[in-house]
Amino acid sequence: MLIKSQKDFFSGLMFAVIGASFAYGATSYSIGSGGRMGPGYFPLLLGVILAILGSAVMFKALVVETPDGDKIGKWAFKPLVFIIAANLLFGILLGGLPSLGVPPMGLIAAIFGITIVASLAGDDFRLKEVIILSVVLSIGSYLAFVVLLKLQFPVWPTFITG
Repeated sequence: MLIKSQKDFFSGLMFAVIGASFAYGATSYSIGSGGRMGPGYFPLLLGVILAILGSAVMFKALVVETPDGDKIGKWAFKPLVFIIAANLLFGILLGGLPSLGVPPMGLIAAIFGITIVASLAGDDFRLKEVIILSVVLSIGSYLAFVVLLKLQFPVWPTFITG
């Protein structure tokens, strides 16, 4: 059978494989029943739904004709590298890296770091807009996680707060 849309086929395949993996992993937990759900009930149900959705997208890619076959383009290495680096930087800034002597810098610095590095993944970079976005995200995260949810983690760098 001929694949008529490569993008849809491979994205459906990815969904189906991830869903099936989650569903399989959930079987090692107690599933329970609909009235008394166990810890594996939700991951199993979510995995099955994701696998079905992926299979439907794959089927559509084999049946529905597209004008150019929806070819998969080249890998976008720049965004891939910057997004992964931004997430690693967030973890290092938030929790520090004790094995290398890097202290925790706190939530505010971590949000500024992830926002600035992740924005470098795009085609255009406007520092003023990125700084404004960082300030808004920092204030919102502080209010949501520290004030409302009362989570205990460093907000400011340890060399400032002591």
